[in-house]
Amino acid sequence: MDSETTEKEIFAARTHKAYLWIHALSTPVWALFNLLPFILYKDLHASVFQTATLVTLKPLVSLLSVYWGASLNKRRDLLLKNVILARIISLIPFFFFPFVDNIWFFIAVFSLYMLLARGVVPAWMEILKLNLPKERMGSTFAKGSLLGHCGNIIFPLLIGWLLDDYFQAWRWLFPLTALISMSAVFLTLKIPIPKDFKPEEPVVITPSESLTQRILMPWKNSWQILTSHANYWKFQWGFMLGGAGTMLPHAVLPAFFVDILNLSFTEFTFAFSCCKGIGLVLTTPIWIKLINKIDIFRFSSWPPFWVCLYAICLLSAQIHLGWLFVGYLCYGIMEGGSTLSWNLSGPIFSKEQDSPDFSNVNVLAVGIRACIFPPLGALLGQLLGAPTVIVMGGLLCMFAHLTFLSYSRSEKEVVVEA
Repeated sequence: MDSETTEKEIFAARTHKAYLWIHALSTPVWALFNLLPFILYKDLHASVFQTATLVTLKPLVSLLSVYWGASLNKRRDLLLKNVILARIISLIPFFFFPFVDNIWFFIAVFSLYMLLARGVVPAWMEILKLNLPKERMGSTFAKGSLLGHCGNIIFPLLIGWLLDDYFQAWRWLFPLTALISMSAVFLTLKIPIPKDFKPEEPVVITPSESLTQRILMPWKNSWQILTSHANYWKFQWGFMLGGAGTMLPHAVLPAFFVDILNLSFTEFTFAFSCCKGIGLVLTTPIWIKLINKIDIFRFSSWPPFWVCLYAICLLSAQIHLGWLFVGYLCYGIMEGGSTLSWNLSGPIFSKEQDSPDFSNVNVLAVGIRACIFPPLGALLGQLLGAPTVIVMGGLLCMFAHLTFLSYSRSEKEVVVEA
């Protein structure tokens, strides 16, 4: 028993350390990646349609990401291969940025990176679930996010002036940061996977199994989970409302920042990365304590509330730019709680069941939202203007906040039905 306990502790320590270092090495390219819509609109003069397409595809690719490693996620011995291969494939295109001018190429690379980043979430959650005790899993995940956002505070301060003073400096920064992120592959190889488990029974693929059946399988699995777990259905509905309110203005934000607020790269990076990162870093310890003290519904009610405050601050930035920085502090606070809720809801609701299928429900839900709300926001922006769309997003998030609170009152604790 002592040797078994010692082995589990070693596995947990190695996984914890590797996970944090992987996040640290991934931070520079992620920080730059998130600036790409603003970069293309400001530097390459992308059209509103191209910007809206880019913003829409970021969450929309989640519909395809569930197929990445769908069979591998049920094979514990292939979990690491899943995340390593995804990292390599997603980073290689960044090395071509200095030599390509086509905006649609950048949109395709943006989508591929996001697809694989979403696609490996179930595998990562299963790795953490296997190697870490339940009470430590949330803490490790949150610390990884916290470390990444600390980098998001520092890195934009280093590159904002480069992007303003050196013409298209981002073309060379992307391959440099991709190379740094690629080095995380070696750390991933050091993560142990427990071998004392019964292997999954091999999946028999019969000749009669059509491509359509394979495509529909994740949707059928997700529907089965939702119909057999009432509380998870409620969670997804509340998160759908909050996600809709957050996504709705995204397509109009680049034009709002450039055409209405006239932001420079330095101002935008300071707000988008630094202020948002500071908000997340300062409040993540609070979020970690909250998720272990209150039910998941009450916990999930607060991120959309902070989006409401963010929307108010964006509108106020038309009067004084300082409100933009306050707004992104609010957005960072929201993101800290939302990231925990989104990523840990699968393991929380699955309990003793395999968590990847539950996590895939979240991924598919993001894709569904992306099909509707960013394009709708772009259309409403053309008709009513960006400020009106921001107001609508804030109102949707307030509705999500109240919805989650009503679920919390009716459910004293989350009971996931078997």
